[in-house]
Amino acid sequence: TTSGKAIPGTELRIVDAGNRSVPAGEAGEVCLRGYHVMKGYFEDPQATAEAIDAGGWLHTGDIGVVDARGYLRITDRLKDMFIVGGFNCYPAEIEAALTTHPAIAQVAVVGVPDERMGEVGCACVVRRPGAALDEDGLIAWSRANMANYKVPRYVRFFDALPVNASNKVAKNELRALVSQAA
Repeated sequence: TTSGKAIPGTELRIVDAGNRSVPAGEAGEVCLRGYHVMKGYFEDPQATAEAIDAGGWLHTGDIGVVDARGYLRITDRLKDMFIVGGFNCYPAEIEAALTTHPAIAQVAVVGVPDERMGEVGCACVVRRPGAALDEDGLIAWSRANMANYKVPRYVRFFDALPVNASNKVAKNELRALVSQAA
């Protein structure tokens, strides 16, 4: 369930939004440094400055956790994270909880703007064949099974979720579809 330990010659650390290392077991951005890590983007100093900090650490954009043994588990993408009333919400964590619902075949969660909370979650759901599930029912189930700030405030149903060439859910497309529907 992990990606293993950093290979020899590679330094690994997990950092918070302020670029401070976090303790083992706490989620944050995965950063790497070593002889084989890129030095920058070709002829693009701005992109290089965004990806590599002054200490030479490559900020991968992945969210991960290092356990007490030094094993890395990648849990999400930083760009997919959204903030609900000051709480960081990681879609992969919410999706994992939602997939335990017996009526859900597939789900993806995206953050959508909210006037009061800043952002809230929208669950994009593909129901299992023959399953009956509506927005109110899934929200009620979510309230009983996860922390309030993680509960999707909206649910949109799809016959299939859009995917990219790698067969990963295309969350940018989902955000656009959800925005159009709002």
